[in-house]
Amino acid sequence: MSDQNTDVDGPEPDAHPEGAARTEGAAHTRRSGLSRRGMLGLAGAAVGAGVVGFGAGAAVGHAVGSSPTGATYPFYGANQAGIVTPAQDRLHFAAFDVAAGLDRDGLIELLRDWTVAAARMTQGRPAGKYGPASGPSDAPPDDTGEALDLPPGGLTLTFGFGPTLFTAADGTDRFGIAARRPEALVDLPRFPGDALIDSLTGGDLCVQACSEDPQVAVHAIRNLSRIAFGRAAIRWSQLGFGRTSSTSRSQTTPRNLFGFKDGTANIKAEDSTVVDDQVWAAASDGATWMHGGSYLVARKIRMTIETWDRQQLGEQERIIGRDKGEGAPLSGGTEFTEPNFLALSAGGGTKIDPDSHVRLAHPTMNDGAQLLRRGYNFVDGNDDLGRLNAGLFFIAFQRDPRKQFIPIQARLAKNDALNEYLKHVGSAIFAVPPGARDGSYVGAGLFA
Repeated sequence: MSDQNTDVDGPEPDAHPEGAARTEGAAHTRRSGLSRRGMLGLAGAAVGAGVVGFGAGAAVGHAVGSSPTGATYPFYGANQAGIVTPAQDRLHFAAFDVAAGLDRDGLIELLRDWTVAAARMTQGRPAGKYGPASGPSDAPPDDTGEALDLPPGGLTLTFGFGPTLFTAADGTDRFGIAARRPEALVDLPRFPGDALIDSLTGGDLCVQACSEDPQVAVHAIRNLSRIAFGRAAIRWSQLGFGRTSSTSRSQTTPRNLFGFKDGTANIKAEDSTVVDDQVWAAASDGATWMHGGSYLVARKIRMTIETWDRQQLGEQERIIGRDKGEGAPLSGGTEFTEPNFLALSAGGGTKIDPDSHVRLAHPTMNDGAQLLRRGYNFVDGNDDLGRLNAGLFFIAFQRDPRKQFIPIQARLAKNDALNEYLKHVGSAIFAVPPGARDGSYVGAGLFA
């Protein structure tokens, strides 16, 4: 199949070109809360110039519309959305396994189909050209319909390729791409204290759906899974709420389920030099098709909430290395004051414990390595003992996991005082290719 494609379903006489901006009038209707059903009536409007793609050095993805639920982010561009995009409040993350027997052409066709549907849904349109309530009555709708009356919700969809897509567990090269596996896409080691559950690890493909509306995110994953029927199936998935980090200076620092501010020192999109150095892969790294892409590490971390809740405030703050209210380092100052790990306490020793989470995760303790985190809280009911099955679904983007996540996590796993209250139960790594250009598909460079 050719690497050039417009729409696998054929042309739509009433559709906006994929990736094009809406006119100001259409953007205004979104800000006014017009439903998706109403948006269909606006099709055919002229292409505007209000949306720009993500550049390799761009810091912030610009949204159309000022409302959190009416915002849209461009799908096409040099980088995929959902990385430096200001972190939305809701997540549905899914890892997929490719069906046995699917060949290279079938995989490319799936990626094409996903790209077309993703470009539509991120702009507030149905997954297919007919939508949930029209089209042939003797065929299933090409959109499931639960987001029909909802605004776009700032939806972003980010796609990644796992190690097993390149080389299967049995060593076979199913799609003729084993030689193109990036060196940075390593199998994650088993860290001390890991209690990984097989059904929560790995995956050939991943999709990260982020939105301000949980139903919009679920709708996106549901429809991508529907489109993949017979070609790929969900291996595991995770719902998340309440982002646990900020990726833009326009956002306040959120709190995790331990009640502490999380992500104070996270990479921000506005730090373009740091983003280029720590987040985006470059052709010079060895895999030229990954230029403008990144590497995603996901870890499902269960928190022992009930044990933590019985701990003294002072002990909680010692373990974290920050005060619980302001979020300031225990060495003094305000939330964004740089920690002073040499500051001495009146009773002897340093004000910030050597085994505190803040100290062990700090770039100065990790040869300058940083991560762009986009984690979320989760609560998956309760266990058999009545304890909350809750914690952090950790997501981090980086340029090279061998130099960033792996050494940082190795240090934390060995010495972090917080480990007493954490259990890592899920783990996965994916190569996130650069953004797709209009008319092509996500990951096209891998198959060129």
